[in-house]
Amino acid sequence: MADWLRLLFLAAIWGGSFLFMQIAAPVLGSGWLVFGRVGIGALFLWAVVRYLHKEVKLRLHWKHFAMMAFFNSALPFFLYAEATLSLNTSQLSVLNATAPAWAYLIGVVIQTEKINLFKMLGLVIGFIGVFLILDKGNFDFDIDYRGAVMALMATFCYGVATNYAKSMKQIDPYANAFGSMVFSSLMILPTLPFFPVKADPTWAVVGSMLALGILCSGVAYMLYFRVVNTMGATSALTVSYLIPMFGTLWGILILGETLTPHGILGAVVVLLGTAIVTRKGAKSANAA
Repeated sequence: MADWLRLLFLAAIWGGSFLFMQIAAPVLGSGWLVFGRVGIGALFLWAVVRYLHKEVKLRLHWKHFAMMAFFNSALPFFLYAEATLSLNTSQLSVLNATAPAWAYLIGVVIQTEKINLFKMLGLVIGFIGVFLILDKGNFDFDIDYRGAVMALMATFCYGVATNYAKSMKQIDPYANAFGSMVFSSLMILPTLPFFPVKADPTWAVVGSMLALGILCSGVAYMLYFRVVNTMGATSALTVSYLIPMFGTLWGILILGETLTPHGILGAVVVLLGTAIVTRKGAKSANAA
C-alpha cells in the first residue's frame, strides 16, 4: 500500500513538472531551465545524503550514474523544455504516457522482449492517439511536428532508461537520485552559452524553478528509485498512466487551459494503447 501511495504522489509531482516548465521555459530558455532544475536538485539531494549519512560512491558507480543521468534526466528534460514552447501541459503529460510503449519496442529490438502481435497493436493504437492529441480538432493534422518530435524523443529516452534499469544492480535510491542529478548538471553545463536567458525572471519563474529542482527532481527521483527497488522497473513505469490526469488537472486549474472533446479522445486512445502494451496477460520474455 505504501508503494502505491508513493507512486500516486510521484505522479502528482511529475504532472506538476509540465506546469512549472510552462511557466519558466519561455523566460529562462531550455539550457538554464534544465541546469537550474538538475543543479538545484543535486544541491537538495546532497543535503539529504549528508543529513542521512548515506554513502554515494560517485567514482565507483560513475558509469551507471552517467547512463541514468543522460537518458533519464539531462536529455529528456532538455527535450521537454523545448517541446513546452509549443505544446500545452495536457498534451505534454499525455505524450509522456508513451514511455512504456517505447520501453517495450526497445526491448523487442534488443531482444529482451518477444514480439507480441497484441502488444504491437497497442503500439499502433497509442500512436494514433498521439496524432489525435496534437491535431487541432478538425482532423486536418495541422500539427506542430517539432514540439511533438521533441516530446516523443524524451519519452523514447525514458524507454531506454527503463530497459537499462531492468538490468542494473541494486543501488541505494538516495545515491541513485543524487548521482543522476550531479552528472546531469555536468552534462548540461556546456550547453548554457548556446541557450541564453530570454527575459528577466519573475517571482513565479523563480518559484517554478525551485519547485522543479527540489520537488520534481530531488524528491521525485528519491521516490522513483525507491519504487524501482521495491516494485521493479516495469511497475514503476505505471506512473505514466497517472501523470496525464495530474498534468491536465494542474493545467486547467492554474493556467486556465481548456480540455476539448478531441483532446479527451486522444488521451483515452493513448492510454488504451499503453495499457495494451504493458498488460500483464501478454506472453512475453525478458532475458534480463
